[in-house]
Amino acid sequence: MGTYAASGTPQQSANRSSLSPGTVPAAYQDPIQKWGSLCPEISPPMLAAQLYQESGFDPKARSGVGAQGMAQFMPGTWPAYATDGSGDGRADVWDPLDAIASAATYDCAIAKEVAKVPGDPQANLLAAYNAGEGAVKQYKGIPPYKETQGYVRNIQAMARSFTAPASPTAPLEVSAQSSAAIYFAQTKLGTPYLWGGEGLPSQNGRFDCSGLTQAAFASVGITLPRVANDQWYAGPHPSRDQLRPGDLVFWATDLGDPRSIHHVGIYVGGGYMINAPHTGAVIRYDKIDTREYIGATRVTSDGAQALPTRNDDGTVNAPSRPGGTGATAPAGNQGGSQGVPQGGAPATPVRSAVAAPPAPAGQAPAGAGR
Repeated sequence: MGTYAASGTPQQSANRSSLSPGTVPAAYQDPIQKWGSLCPEISPPMLAAQLYQESGFDPKARSGVGAQGMAQFMPGTWPAYATDGSGDGRADVWDPLDAIASAATYDCAIAKEVAKVPGDPQANLLAAYNAGEGAVKQYKGIPPYKETQGYVRNIQAMARSFTAPASPTAPLEVSAQSSAAIYFAQTKLGTPYLWGGEGLPSQNGRFDCSGLTQAAFASVGITLPRVANDQWYAGPHPSRDQLRPGDLVFWATDLGDPRSIHHVGIYVGGGYMINAPHTGAVIRYDKIDTREYIGATRVTSDGAQALPTRNDDGTVNAPSRPGGTGATAPAGNQGGSQGVPQGGAPATPVRSAVAAPPAPAGQAPAGAGR
């Protein structure tokens, strides 16, 4: 397990979970792997899942309440946990390498605060990140807040999408819903493509690529995000020789950056997929072995449920926090109003987002939230 080094930088260990190739932008792969080993309670896939939930790996992300950067730190909290991950002698909230290092530093500070709480240390850390370490101590584990329980479940589920298989030949469970999703797509063969199409009556039942895959899995009770590069995170990633019918298959303009994913189809076997290819074409079978193929996803119900939604401008709508204003409350340690947590919480005001742990020695005290 990773431990703190004397220098304050993480030590690598062979038994840490590794990131699955292609799940984070290539420029962030090594830093997330490195800083995700900062303390035993976190892992590279867990840190990647948090960063994706907060900003979709967007280093320029800014929330409506002022949270900044890839890790969505509030300005008042940043100085306490700011870490120079880029090695340029300064810590900048807008520098993604600094944000990655600082997010891990913050996670490990929270973990230290709740280290004596019984139960799963990582789950307690995530619960404290969401609801504050005081709530975790009070309830001796994950508090009975709907938002917090959902946050812990979703981050741990999403982390599985970022986790590399134990070996290249490690089997992945086959989705029970895959055959029905394929059947739905087969009923749409020959339907003309429509950019933005979701199969609505007003669209004459036409689809674009991700609209088709979204509808196919909706037919079996699984809700996928609307865009292809978010659907990429709806489950683990089988290798080419592990593909099974029903897996989603993806194409990107930059094979080192999943943010560039632009096309998705449903694998049917034999090197073929069903997809809605482009304007002027119809839903059809196509080969998958082409130049921009980046990989595949085996959709799972919990993986799909864990994914964040996006606002109209394409920014990630991060999860709500206890004491926030509901599903659209600012998150990611973005501060906000105080209020009463939902889901059986005590009738005393608590901070929305997370109550910041004590700052490391010699640094300024943290503000509300991250």
